[in-house]
Amino acid sequence: MEQSEPGPRLVHAVTDGVATVVISNPAKRNAMTAAMWRALPELLGRLEADASVRALVLTGEGPTFCAGADISSLREPGESPQDLAVRAEEALAAFAKPTVAAVRGYCVGGGCQLAAACDLRFAETDALFGVTPAKLGIVYPSSSTRRLVSLVGPSAAKYLLFSGELIDTERALRTGLVDEVLQPGDLGKRVAEFTRVVATRSQLTQAAAKEFATGRTDRDAYWQAQAHGGGDTAEGIAAFLERRAPHFTWTV
Repeated sequence: MEQSEPGPRLVHAVTDGVATVVISNPAKRNAMTAAMWRALPELLGRLEADASVRALVLTGEGPTFCAGADISSLREPGESPQDLAVRAEEALAAFAKPTVAAVRGYCVGGGCQLAAACDLRFAETDALFGVTPAKLGIVYPSSSTRRLVSLVGPSAAKYLLFSGELIDTERALRTGLVDEVLQPGDLGKRVAEFTRVVATRSQLTQAAAKEFATGRTDRDAYWQAQAHGGGDTAEGIAAFLERRAPHFTWTV
């Protein structure tokens, strides 16, 4: 893991095509400081530009994913903490390669905001999820609200936003907030296994699917052209017929 000076920080490493970003502020259950919110978009930009990176995992240090924003940093001068959080969330949602949130323990407030911005969320059985702006009198950002609604539906989103209550993984799985639930100790192995598979698949398929899933329709012709000229389709068919693993070369 690449580390900076001790203290609240984002730690990252790239192994076998998978970038792992760790939210590290264990003294405060990995709460995000203003500096961490600012650092995330720039870090994501560098990882996206790295051709060796084919997938990204976001997780927290130790037994907690992220307990939200570090409240003590909310009074610091400068940009609005909510603006910083939204910018980080949007950068994560726009990351061109598959992203997975690996969740242990608390995934609350800004932490849940980040998890929701990932493509998929895998969680241990004892994880807890909450969207808590009603506890602070904060208006949840419209973009974050729409993203939450797209994941869990209007009723479940209202439940979370109106109450600020925490829900367990069983309910999170049922509503679509979580994609897989793992027993304690199995999360890291399962996420590593899944992202290794994702890293071998066609980036062309993945990038197009990510864009189509947002509802965007103005680049259909672009993706058709990429499919015809990018080489991955021909390689995939040839590998299937020759009963070998494909070697996809299209990159974001």
